[in-house]
Amino acid sequence: MGYKEQDVEGASAETREWLALALLALPTLLIAMDLTALFLALPRLSADLGASGAEQLWISDAYGFMVAGFVITMGTLGDRIGRRRLLLTGAAAFAAVSAVAAFAPDPRTLILARALLGVAGATLTPSTLALITNIFRDERRRGKAIAVWATCQFTGGAFGPVLAGVLLQRFWWGSVFLVAVPVMLLILAAGPVLLPEFRDRSAGRVDLVSVGLSLAAVLPMVYGLKQLTVAEAHDKLTPLVAILAGGVLGGVFVRRQLRLAHPLLDLRLLRRRPLAAVLTALVFAGVAMAGTGLMVTQYLQSVLGYSPLASAVLFAPMGLAVAAGTMIAPVLVRRMRPATAIASGLAVSAAGCLPLALAGGYPAVAVGITVLALGTGPLFALGTSLVVGSVPPERAGSAASMSETGNYLGGSLGLAVIGVIGASVYHARMDHAAGAAARTLAGAVAESGHLPPPQASALLHDAHAAFTTGLHVTGLIATAIFALLAVLVATSGRASASPGVPADEPEARHAFG
Repeated sequence: MGYKEQDVEGASAETREWLALALLALPTLLIAMDLTALFLALPRLSADLGASGAEQLWISDAYGFMVAGFVITMGTLGDRIGRRRLLLTGAAAFAAVSAVAAFAPDPRTLILARALLGVAGATLTPSTLALITNIFRDERRRGKAIAVWATCQFTGGAFGPVLAGVLLQRFWWGSVFLVAVPVMLLILAAGPVLLPEFRDRSAGRVDLVSVGLSLAAVLPMVYGLKQLTVAEAHDKLTPLVAILAGGVLGGVFVRRQLRLAHPLLDLRLLRRRPLAAVLTALVFAGVAMAGTGLMVTQYLQSVLGYSPLASAVLFAPMGLAVAAGTMIAPVLVRRMRPATAIASGLAVSAAGCLPLALAGGYPAVAVGITVLALGTGPLFALGTSLVVGSVPPERAGSAASMSETGNYLGGSLGLAVIGVIGASVYHARMDHAAGAAARTLAGAVAESGHLPPPQASALLHDAHAAFTTGLHVTGLIATAIFALLAVLVATSGRASASPGVPADEPEARHAFG
């Protein structure tokens, strides 16, 4: 069914496009907020439900695990059964399960609800991005629309904890979940009017073996990477085994996709150098941003002493700067090639990491995270546009799921790797301390409560200095990552514009040339 068949009487085609985008922005914003809003609600709901430490971890992580695990399947499923149908089905499920989560009587019910919310959320993200490619046929307007979509992702992530803080001041913890219900109901009401239906009628059946392999590969890897950040030194074997098992199954998944005529994920696209470079940049920019975010949020609370809500507000410039960068990206490509815009932005991000590597205190942190995040905007806007624009419209859902999977894996890898590095730096600087104080800053804070004031002050001073050193090391690592990515994208862009580019890369040449 074409988009013109969904005409809203009395409105121009362009107006309908932007109304549809506004509707698609709502689930995008909500999914991003749902990933971060629980941070502030977790202590209160854990106390009310009597959740143990392990249950708190699963309440927090079940949602992200399931989104990461199912996004590949849902992106391809939308191509086959219809993207609007999948979006509306996911919205209905998200509304129903959000209500269950809001009134969960015990931790197990809430963990199950969070997992089901993740499955529903996995239907929404690739569907919204793929529908944008169907609705906006004009390349320039499509670029602006994807920039808005990317802006909603990062704005939602930045404001999730702030919204949670406002709700928790007036209502019970369930309000954090219940806020999704009216939004999803609006999508269900307006979606059939504003959104076109689109499916790939030539696609084969969904390969259930590939679905199983994708879940068996992604879920253990994401679980293992997240667990590395919280496991004690003697208990890192389990997450490492999970990562290894996921990697092995991922190899089996890749081999199967390359052999299928209608793969779940078309990995042949990675043969195009510009596309491979952008996907690599999306993954490793996620590593740098997630790792930096982890260290900065802990620094704000544990070293500078801000409350969780104040830390969320003070950390908001990172999400807002990414949003600003994504909105600037369509303007940049009027004056330079997309590859140049992306590479220049990554160079700016590398410069933004330097204050984190060289200074301390909130002013340096605020400048660092703002400049760092601003520079990533062109990558997330133009890079995402390149990924979904590199395939025919009927396969946009699969391409969108490839981009989102890269983002989730990059974020999980960043939390794990940077978390482990930060902990190692802290431990090396605190080798003179004993017990929990030598392992974590939280342990040092707890230990100081049992010491006389002079000794407690000295211990906290050393612990704060050790953690700050870890933040400096994180800044240096992020600087190196962004600098290398800038070189990678710039050289790939030049290669795609050269006469020697293979003839089977027309989309890549058009996007980067």
